[in-house]
Amino acid sequence: MGMKFLKKKRDFIKEDMDIKPSLYWRYILYMTFVLIIISCIFGAYLFMKVNKKLDLPNINLSEQGIVKKERINKVLEYFKEREDKSIEILNSPSPIVDPSL
Repeated sequence: MGMKFLKKKRDFIKEDMDIKPSLYWRYILYMTFVLIIISCIFGAYLFMKVNKKLDLPNINLSEQGIVKKERINKVLEYFKEREDKSIEILNSPSPIVDPSL
C-alpha cells in the first residue's frame, strides 16, 4: 500500500509542438504566407515609387489668376448675410401654436 497523494501524476503529455493539419489546410497555410510576403513586397515597391515622385513643381504666382479684393469682400458679405438670417431664424418664436395649451 503506497501513498498516492504525494506522487506527481502525468495525465497529459504532448509529444511535439508541431501543427499537423491535413494536406489541404497545409496548402492554405502556405498560400497565406506567400500572399502575405507578396503583399509586403508590393507595398514596399509602391512606397518606393511614390516616394521618388514627391518632387513638387514650382508654381509661378504671375501665371495664376490673382483674386481681387472686391470679389473676396463680396463673398464675405454674402456669408455674413446668411449668418444674420440664421441667427434671426433661431431667435424668432415659432409661428405654430401648441394645441395642448
